[in-house]
Amino acid sequence: MKKQFSLGLALLVLMSFSSFSQEKDEIIDGIVKEVYENSQLEALGHELMDDIGPRLVGTPQMQQAHDWAVAKYNSWGISAENQKWGEWKGWERGITHIDMVHPRIQTLVGTQLAWSPSTSSKGVTAELIVLPEVKNETEFKNWLPNVKGKLVMIAMKEDTGRPDYNWEKYATPESFQKMKDERKAQTLAWRENMRNMGYNKRTIVEVLENAGAVGIVDSYWSKGFGAHKIFGARTKKIPTVDIELEHYTMLYRMVEHGDKPKLRIVAQSKDLEMQPTFNTIAEIKGTEKPDEYIILSAHFDSWDGGTGATDNGTGTLVMMEAMRVLKKLYPNPKRTIIAGHWGSEEQGLNGSLAYVEDNPNIVKNIQAVFNQDNGTGRVVKINGAGFLHSYEYISRWLSAVPDTITTHIETSFPGSPSSGGSDNASFVMAGAPAFNLSSLSWDYWNYTWHTNRDTYDKIVFDEVKNNVILAAIMTYMASEDETRTSREKISLPINKKTGEPQQWPTPREPNRKGGL
Repeated sequence: MKKQFSLGLALLVLMSFSSFSQEKDEIIDGIVKEVYENSQLEALGHELMDDIGPRLVGTPQMQQAHDWAVAKYNSWGISAENQKWGEWKGWERGITHIDMVHPRIQTLVGTQLAWSPSTSSKGVTAELIVLPEVKNETEFKNWLPNVKGKLVMIAMKEDTGRPDYNWEKYATPESFQKMKDERKAQTLAWRENMRNMGYNKRTIVEVLENAGAVGIVDSYWSKGFGAHKIFGARTKKIPTVDIELEHYTMLYRMVEHGDKPKLRIVAQSKDLEMQPTFNTIAEIKGTEKPDEYIILSAHFDSWDGGTGATDNGTGTLVMMEAMRVLKKLYPNPKRTIIAGHWGSEEQGLNGSLAYVEDNPNIVKNIQAVFNQDNGTGRVVKINGAGFLHSYEYISRWLSAVPDTITTHIETSFPGSPSSGGSDNASFVMAGAPAFNLSSLSWDYWNYTWHTNRDTYDKIVFDEVKNNVILAAIMTYMASEDETRTSREKISLPINKKTGEPQQWPTPREPNRKGGL
């Protein structure tokens, strides 16, 4: 009887979904039509990525982006403001020019890392050296005086600059396996040598600087042709640059062969005073339940190797365009709709954590948060985030989305709570139903995530349009829903390491004074 009842209930639910999805809804039809026929995405993307560029926390470009977003929302008749939540070390990127000047002349491809100390306009010219192979810390300390007046290379030399997929396509299986085995052995040996020195790649930088190095030369290959991760410098007074694999490995071989290569590095930048940091918050006020909220969430900041196009320019565009479309077609929502463009996500979800901490009355009355953050692809996964009844309302809202979009989406209910990764976690930790709209890869991790290749040309606007439709319709459905979403949580499984039940992640403190 119990199985029959469950089956009958499931069939009834599915029939109601099907019946609803077949009904014509002028607002839903209008959303689809507006996005496909009057999209503003390309223009928004150009203004944000091409004109403003990367949005590193603490930079003038980050502030310019906040002000641009407020002005854009106001032009659509949507109220918006920049809400201060903290401050960050100010810095502005300048010109980077890296040249090999001995044993021959060649301009190299590379850039200074974020927050790198500046050189003078004449730059710094010095010989390159690499880290030694040592058996213990004493050997390393004995070698350390060699860095004085030198540029020190701190990354492992990669023996191949071809991505694995390229090897797999063209090499023999034996050759491909041989390459992987040799790379694994080399990587393990490199890590062991670092342990022998008594440091890791992060902590060794300060030691080298204190020993008299005049610059740090790094290379963080992203396992794709021409793609490099560009993060932050750890030096206090000397420049840190990243040089792309092809040139870095050439220089490394020169050092190994005793050629004593010299570089001239001009890496100009400006250290600014501590700068205020903001979240940009836009709002369409609810009419019937103005104190209940749907939040469209996307972090606004980026690293600055590229222009932050797919991390997270695309998420930003999705939420801005969804707000524009909703304001045009659904100007008087039942519940209040908020767009949150968070600062300093890249340094630990700081902007969204601060918003959650500063707005408890909003957080306790959230109907749903929809977050997007991982690239230009169409949404393919939605996880119930550990909320026991998430299937009921997420499925109800998804039923109104065109089949051409939902056919690509795999749902997982009730799922599990996130404690990090993106801004949805900030809300989940506070017990609010927040869901990540997870995108198809488009080689995101290797080619655009935090890399020098994360630029406008990597955006696939057909995919982004579908994500706008998804976000806008789900927001509309969540707003119109007669019921309040349940916050009942699942019982988490046993932690295999401790033998104790896992605990729901707890809210973290944001870093409100960062970069020091």
